[in-house]
Amino acid sequence: MKILSFALAVMPYLQSAVLLFLRITIGWGFYLTGKGKLMNLERTTNFFESLHLPLPKFQAMLAGGTEMIGGLLLLIGLGTRIISAPLVFTMIVAYLTAHRDEAFLSLSDFTDQSPFSFLVVALVTMAYGGGKISIDSILQPWYKKFLLQH
Repeated sequence: MKILSFALAVMPYLQSAVLLFLRITIGWGFYLTGKGKLMNLERTTNFFESLHLPLPKFQAMLAGGTEMIGGLLLLIGLGTRIISAPLVFTMIVAYLTAHRDEAFLSLSDFTDQSPFSFLVVALVTMAYGGGKISIDSILQPWYKKFLLQH
């Protein structure tokens, strides 16, 4: 019984530590991939063109900007649930375009693709937020006050 009560007492802190770890690692990864897309915009545009995406330069800038800014916001835990939604969408689009030929052959092919860990973490942060070790946690009383007034 003591083990169970100890586990229940520790879980909220463990959850926040895990969310912090996920946010830092994947947030930084999103930032780097987004920055790479924007720093090599012509190459990214050409790649998007080869995928027959409409408005490839715009889409390259949109994907790169979403990943770069979204990654930084994840990293610090600001607007975590909100920014996770466009990041999830970006990873789904990546699966349906750049990874469509390899990703849907089997479950292991799906999980072996580079967007997989990004997608999973974005889904986790969308569902659970940034945790207690985040700017969202610090601003939570303000969020509640603002939402109740409007």
